[in-house]
Amino acid sequence: MPSTLTESTDPYCLRPGEAAELLRGHPWRRFVALGDSVVEGMCEPTPGYPDVQWADRIAAELAAVRPELAYRNLGRRGLRAHQVRATQLAPALAFEPDLALVVCGGNDAFHPAYDADAVDAELTAMISALRGAGADVITVGMFDVSHSPAVPEALRAGLAERMRRLSAHTARLAERLSTLHVHLTDHPLTADPTLYSTDGRHGSARSDAIATAETLRALSTRPHPTPGPHGDHEVVAPNLGESWQ
Repeated sequence: MPSTLTESTDPYCLRPGEAAELLRGHPWRRFVALGDSVVEGMCEPTPGYPDVQWADRIAAELAAVRPELAYRNLGRRGLRAHQVRATQLAPALAFEPDLALVVCGGNDAFHPAYDADAVDAELTAMISALRGAGADVITVGMFDVSHSPAVPEALRAGLAERMRRLSAHTARLAERLSTLHVHLTDHPLTADPTLYSTDGRHGSARSDAIATAETLRALSTRPHPTPGPHGDHEVVAPNLGESWQ
């Protein structure tokens, strides 16, 4: 990546004003994020890119269009899929969201004993509960972190196979359960080392900027109702959630 590249000049990021155009008239008022460290926000700083993590960036762009947006980030590092469901689904439902981001399974896939069917069952339970409560759900096939330079060569092939299996399974669940799916695994930059942190497990601020662009594009595909002349009846005080505190 050229040293002069910044988010404003990165061809894979949004142009000024593009986020507002993509989200113009969006209907969401309560956004909750469930998951592991990817959701909590563990991105490594990258010169030229804001040091704001992915879920918080999505919330900020949603709030720029609808300032009364309420947001809660429940993500916690180190959790496997069953732990995300056990600790985060109930508070997520209690928040009464109309939009939810669900990202987990990566910590499961880091282990050679990764059980794809078990992770599928956990994701299905969370997505189904949130959809049943009336929320649109965002699912994600993450960048293939096996390309990180920090991943030992001996572990790279096995990790790549598991990460791609997780991505493929999540995509099938997304189709079956009608989620807004963001597929990053085959992004043109997935093998670019600038997308990954030096710990070999997480992304960089550049990857979060690109993921934000792709997520907003996915959100723009959801049909948006035309607001009435007086707007919505319910007004929710701004609440940028735990990750903004």
